[in-house]
Amino acid sequence: MRKIEHIGIAVKSLKESNELFEKLLGTPAYKEEEVASEGVKTSFFMNGPNKIELLEATNPDSPIAKFLEKKGEGIHHIAFDVEDIVVEIERLKKEGFTVLNEMPKKGADNKLVAFLHPKTTNGVLIELCQEIK
Repeated sequence: MRKIEHIGIAVKSLKESNELFEKLLGTPAYKEEEVASEGVKTSFFMNGPNKIELLEATNPDSPIAKFLEKKGEGIHHIAFDVEDIVVEIERLKKEGFTVLNEMPKKGADNKLVAFLHPKTTNGVLIELCQEIK
């Protein structure tokens, strides 16, 4: 893992949260994108070298909708940039981590993504991200 790629925050309203984070960070979101396969609409903010991803559910069965129902708005995941996501998935499985998806899938912001189960990462959902080239 090379660096923290972004911090994902689950929100009830992307519109309201975009306004809040624009005021907070002093800059507008640089991108909004829907990932239909995950039932989520996202927006991204830059803060220096760091990224914040806001996530709004687009259907009541999506992982974000379930998260919001259980825990409310807040930090949903921490994403790490990796050089080779397939190699990293295999390495982490050998280390005893539970991988939620054996094969990476297309995520937001031009990334391949995979997730580690929070039960094996001290309660934190970890996302692995690799730039699609």
